[in-house]
Parts: sequence; structure tokens; C-alpha cells
Amino acid sequence: MPHARIVELTFHDEDLAAVPLPRGTLHVTRGIGSGLSRRVGDPADIVWAIGDRGPNLKLSLAIDRYGVDDLAVHADKAGAKVMPCPEIGPAIVELQVGDDRVTARRTLPLLDASGRALSGLPPAGTDARAAEPALRFDGTFLPPEPGGADTEGIAVAPDGSFWVGEEYGPSLFHLGPDGSVRARWVPAGADELFAGADYPVVGALPSLAARRRLNRGFESLALSADGVRLHLAFQSPLAHPDEHAGRHARHVRLWTLDSATGSLLAEHLYPLDKPSSFRRDSDLGDVDRADVKVCDMAMLGADTLVVLERVSATAKLYLTRLDPARAIASSWVDPATEPTIEQLSAHNTLDLPVLDKRLLFSTDDHPEIAPDLEGLAILDERTILLVNDNDFGVEGVATRFWRVTLAEPIAPSHESHHVR
Repeated sequence: MPHARIVELTFHDEDLAAVPLPRGTLHVTRGIGSGLSRRVGDPADIVWAIGDRGPNLKLSLAIDRYGVDDLAVHADKAGAKVMPCPEIGPAIVELQVGDDRVTARRTLPLLDASGRALSGLPPAGTDARAAEPALRFDGTFLPPEPGGADTEGIAVAPDGSFWVGEEYGPSLFHLGPDGSVRARWVPAGADELFAGADYPVVGALPSLAARRRLNRGFESLALSADGVRLHLAFQSPLAHPDEHAGRHARHVRLWTLDSATGSLLAEHLYPLDKPSSFRRDSDLGDVDRADVKVCDMAMLGADTLVVLERVSATAKLYLTRLDPARAIASSWVDPATEPTIEQLSAHNTLDLPVLDKRLLFSTDDHPEIAPDLEGLAILDERTILLVNDNDFGVEGVATRFWRVTLAEPIAPSHESHHVR
């Protein structure tokens, strides 16, 4: 692989809260590393970032590091998280990228129709649909929030509005330039789960989206230059028809939607790498298929994507073209189709076209880049900006940015380098 030049850029996290706990103080900072995007027409140094739902801790971290023993009674609850500052929710941050530093210019909280900031608390679940319980430090449960969002991916439209992907629904938010919710698109038939949200909720997405694995929803978004086609990838294979298939499949569904209606224009299958190929993670312990995920993507030209695929310590950037000849039939998005793509993929019996991909960059070759990369933006034809997710500082991790300059153009010279 050609040599790449790596420069870490200075950035200072915004301090948000300090929470005293039995074994020390929990310091909360702004999280901005869940996704990055650029907008055509913006100055070349402007990048937009998004954080996730807000500060949250796994129960094991709260108990073992911070001594919050009241939580031990809930240790067996799948997906349970402590949310120490539920008033801190999702937000978009405008960034300016300089030669040696990244600066936060302004922060846009996501706002409901009444102008209130959205919560990051999860909506309620059902018998057929798992939810992540949210807890206070005293061990009591926080009430579900029908309008709550766990935001992860972002794409900026030509008119200055935003598309944001999130994990709870999974759903897509369309936001005005000020961060106010214009609409939340959820899987068809799931809109009643979000009843009570103070903004429009529309069951515009294929119902199959509701089969996402817990905490593995829409993590990656990219928008065509004209804003008409919205490309999105699930973070992991769907739990379809069950969790077993989702954990063992190795193909992620990548959808192209009409941004005006949410209708599915095309479905492609993105093949995940073998777990053992993520060397830094494999050196730390066993890695299985369920650990490999797609965490961000950016558009290059009319039909080409740069995809961030990772486990934790190792992240890889791939170039893939959305070849119409490799799209799969619309029948595969019908939940009743059997066997499912995920079953076939899990058993290595999938006989469907999949996307080609070409490796651009791997952090296995650059140990100076930290783990947990979740955001990427294309700055020019050879330069990519990467950011880690600091998880709001709850484990003492800082947000860090790296500018990666490749020796050769990202895409062949005959392709347009119009970036999104």
C-alpha cells in the first residue's frame, strides 16, 4: 500500500460537567466524533461533526472504576447504560480545520418543534423489540423518551439542512440548518413507538430496518451532490431473522434512498473483512464476526464511497463503487423473504452480487493513530480527516483528529472529485 503522511491536529474538548462519585470525579466533555461531513459550497476548511446520544457508561465501568455499587443489581441487564447527565443530548458541531489544529466554531443542539433540545434517552421497547435501559447512578431507571435519539452519522445537504442517522429506531432525522427537526423517518409500522415526540414522525423507511441489532443502527450516511440520493449503511448485519444470523453474517446492507420520500432506490451488499485481518485487535484477543462494523462513509464523485470499516484498535478505509449491476433485487428487503441474506451470509452460502472494494489505508500500518475511529471527511482528492469517538470523556479519552494525506489520489483521475 502506498505511503501516507499522518499529521495529528490539536483539538481541545469542551468541558460540560464534573460528577463526584465514590472513587473519583467523572469528567464529561463534548462528544463530536461519531460522524463527519462536508457540504458543497462551504469553505474548504469547514467540516460538520456529530456526537451520539450523550454521556453514558457501561455498568461494569461505573461499578469497577467509579465504585457505584448500587448498580450491581442490574449488571445482567443486556444493553443497560448509566446516563449521568441526561440533560446533555445530541448536537452538531461546526469545525474549522487548520494546518495544525481543529477548532469548534459553534454547537447546534438538535431541537424539537417547541425549541427544546432533544434527549438522548431511549424510547420504550416492546416484547418484539429490545431497548436499552437507561439508569441513574442510584440504580433507578430513567423514564423512556419517545423523542430521544442516539445519533451517529451525518450528511449535510446543499441547502444547509442536515441528515442524521441514529441507532434507536433505527431512524433518519432531517434537520433544518439550525438543528430543528423537520421530520424523523422510522421503519414502517414502528412510528407508534415514537408517539409523543414533539416533531413529525413518519414510517417512511422499509420495515426491515427494525431488525437492526441492538445498538447497531444507522451509523454511516453520505449524500449525492444534488441532495437527491441518500446513501446509508447499517453498522452491522441485521438480526434477521434472529440475533444468531446477525452476529455471524459478514455482509452489511447499504441502502440508497430517495431523500424526498424515503423510498428505497437500490440495495447493495458490502462485504466485511475477516476478523483476523484486523491485526491490532487480534493481537489484543479473539475477534469474531460480530465485532466488525461499518462506522462512517463519505461520497466521492457520483457513485463512489469511502467506507470506514473497523473493530476497535484497527480501522480500514475502503473505496467502493455503487455499481448498478451489483444491486440486489427489491424482494430481499421484504422481511418475509426466506432464507434471509443474513442467514445465507452466516453460512457462507450467499450467491448474490456484492460490492467490490479497494483498500486505501489501514491504521495497522500507523500505530500513532488511536483506536475507536468513527468519523471521516474527504478534504481533497488525496486528503482524509479522521476522528475518534471520545465517548464524552467518561473513560478519560480525548477527541483526536488526524489528517491523512495519501501518496496517490483517492479515486482514478478520470473520476470527479466532488466530495460530500
